[in-house]
Amino acid sequence: MEVASQAGHIMLENGAEISRVEEVMQRISACYGVSSSNFFVLSNGIFTTGQGYANVEFIPFHGTQLDKVVAVTQLSRDIESGKYTLEEASNELQRIRTLPPHPAWEQIAASAVGSAGFCAIFGGGLIDCAISFFSGILLWCFVLFFSAPNFSKVTANILGGALVTVFCIMAHHLGIGHLGNIMIGAIIPLIPGVPFTNGIRDLAAEDYIAGATRLLDALMVFLCIAVGVCITFLVDSHIEGRMIELHGMLTDSFTANWLFQIAAAFFGTGAFAVLFGVPRRYYVACGISGMMGWIAYLCLTRLAGASAVESTFFATIAVVLSAYVFAYRLKCPVIVFLVCGIFPLVPGAGVFWTSYNIVSDQLAAALQSGFLAMKITVAIVFGIIIVTEILRRLSKATKNNVINQELEN
Repeated sequence: MEVASQAGHIMLENGAEISRVEEVMQRISACYGVSSSNFFVLSNGIFTTGQGYANVEFIPFHGTQLDKVVAVTQLSRDIESGKYTLEEASNELQRIRTLPPHPAWEQIAASAVGSAGFCAIFGGGLIDCAISFFSGILLWCFVLFFSAPNFSKVTANILGGALVTVFCIMAHHLGIGHLGNIMIGAIIPLIPGVPFTNGIRDLAAEDYIAGATRLLDALMVFLCIAVGVCITFLVDSHIEGRMIELHGMLTDSFTANWLFQIAAAFFGTGAFAVLFGVPRRYYVACGISGMMGWIAYLCLTRLAGASAVESTFFATIAVVLSAYVFAYRLKCPVIVFLVCGIFPLVPGAGVFWTSYNIVSDQLAAALQSGFLAMKITVAIVFGIIIVTEILRRLSKATKNNVINQELEN
């Protein structure tokens, strides 16, 4: 029971969804002969009871390192196949707990590539992408060496949002790039992809408490980023004597071509696999998941004339299906591919434009951009829930058919 709780602890604090944590804990305990166990997992705690054993753990979420989730999941399968004694499993979990994150230089490079890639996805030109590239370097240096060791999540996201906004506004005053496009790429590394995706998957699994808690956590991060952006624009308006005027994003004809968009989605999504601590062998699969979703989005918006909300819904379905295919083929938790692949569709642009419209007293435009971001979020939620539910029912039906055939034989 202690080994199972330890495995759940490692998974929960590193970004695993609730259903997977419970599944792995049940698998481990059953393999070692404890069948009457009960695990109740919340977003930040685990209650374990059974066989005269009881334990309650508070587990704060301290960051995303999905390679630990992958390692613990694989360990549970190896335990199931009889490869580990109880003591060996405990020692292996201790080793997994101490796995180091990806090197700082790799994370900084990934933040830069991700910022530049998503700037291109949302219409930025090559100069805009270059500014976003350097903004990504600045932001992740701040995250690694200043905010992570010293600040709470709320303070860190406010300061991070303010820092990149200062950098982008300085570039704007120097006449470099288009501020609206640059800002989208600059704030993307701060977007809470893991709690957002896990919250949706927990809701799909009918774990409403954990799902609502994680979505609320993601909402708080969005609000903190918006606060940092708003404060910086207000300070700049007081210094300059006027608010910077922006009139939406511009679309660069060169980066808007299909090949560039597909490449930007692939490399941008792959970069976030680095930031989420995905094992290196899955970088390409994560990039392909994001690329497939963005190709679907482009086809629907450019060729079929669909709205952003409709395109997001069907693109989400494409991402979820590709994530499940990779998870099945590579024997890896689906969250690894889903949390990265869904990133191009997350309404990060809505966070910036809603913030800007509020501070520039364009309340009607703020409501419009905020409501559009909300509709896109709902489209992502329903896209993930519908596909997940259908696949779960198909899997359950397949298992029942196999069991019935074995009983007949």
